[in-house]
Amino acid sequence: PLIPYGRIVRNTIPAVAPAYVLHEGFVGVLNGTLAETTWKQDVEPVKHTDIVDGWFGMTDKYWAATIVPPKGTNFETSFTHVTSGVRPFQAEYRHLSGEIKTGETKSFETRIFAGAKEVDVIDRYQDEYKITDFYKLIDWGWFRVITRPMFKLMDWLYKYFGNFGLAILGTTVIVKALFFPIANRQYASMAKMKVLQPKLEELKAKHGDDRMALQTAMMQLYKEEKVNPLAGCWPILLQIPVFFALYKVIYITIEMRHAPFYGWIKDLSAPDPTTIFNLFGLIPWDPPQALMLGIWPIIMGITMFVQMRMNPTPPDPTQAMIFNWMPLIFTFMLAAFPAGLVIYWAWNNTLSVIQQGIIMKRNGAKIELFDNLKGIFRRKPSSA
Repeated sequence: PLIPYGRIVRNTIPAVAPAYVLHEGFVGVLNGTLAETTWKQDVEPVKHTDIVDGWFGMTDKYWAATIVPPKGTNFETSFTHVTSGVRPFQAEYRHLSGEIKTGETKSFETRIFAGAKEVDVIDRYQDEYKITDFYKLIDWGWFRVITRPMFKLMDWLYKYFGNFGLAILGTTVIVKALFFPIANRQYASMAKMKVLQPKLEELKAKHGDDRMALQTAMMQLYKEEKVNPLAGCWPILLQIPVFFALYKVIYITIEMRHAPFYGWIKDLSAPDPTTIFNLFGLIPWDPPQALMLGIWPIIMGITMFVQMRMNPTPPDPTQAMIFNWMPLIFTFMLAAFPAGLVIYWAWNNTLSVIQQGIIMKRNGAKIELFDNLKGIFRRKPSSA
């Protein structure tokens, strides 16, 4: 029998990213279906049979090695972890081409890709050699319908600006433009909330400590005036899908690796290297990772704080507490995220503040920013 075969071997056990962020291990598209198996010390052999179209290999964050058997020939693949010897992981395949008769000749052309997972290169190979879904060698995630176009847009802007940081700022403006109609409705609703503040105060005075009656009356007022009391949260919630898509792009694409911005940001795919706990480098001390709170996360927190304070303080104590603590929580949470993502969020907040201010002015609503800031530092009267 004639059994052509191929094998990819990895001699080291890689340090992998968290599984929810990125897939690393065996990957392939077999008969149109994406197949993935993560690196595991005790992995059982994973086999795929009766394949007539596809490719397979092993991948990590930025690099991959794959085999592309010829289309139309039946083959099977397997991914195994060898527990002895010096070859921990291997991915292999066999052609099931049957027998070859005396005097007969057969030829097989198998292609191999090994190297950096550059998006343009992967896409070119897919088109040039008609490789089915070869773009899935890069882990674009469940929301690839967002992440891939977002990278394409950022890459196009990068070629225009020559800086991925500026490309992120440009992408933010374009995304804001796409969400403009939705954001406008939400900001208009928030402006109406401000107009309703006197009526809300009257309801609180009328119902006193009867919280159930107060909540019922407030909901009825919102319904009559067609106002959404949670409108202030929507602009932030709308950012979350884009936020995660951008995080995915910055994290997985080799094009973003070591891409600088300006000043102290030398790598947009890494966290801001400065921290307030050593006065941004003025004190010769390297604090632990948990205390790395850099300049850009602080800028982002300030812009988020300003955005939240553009709105009237929610009458509900729980909502008010969320509004008060959210900027601080996000500041510390995003400190460990890639700097490019934090820059995006800060710039997006700034654009949102400008947009919201214009809409509130058009709707005749007072911008609460300065009054809210005064209220934070105003001494509360002590109870007798």
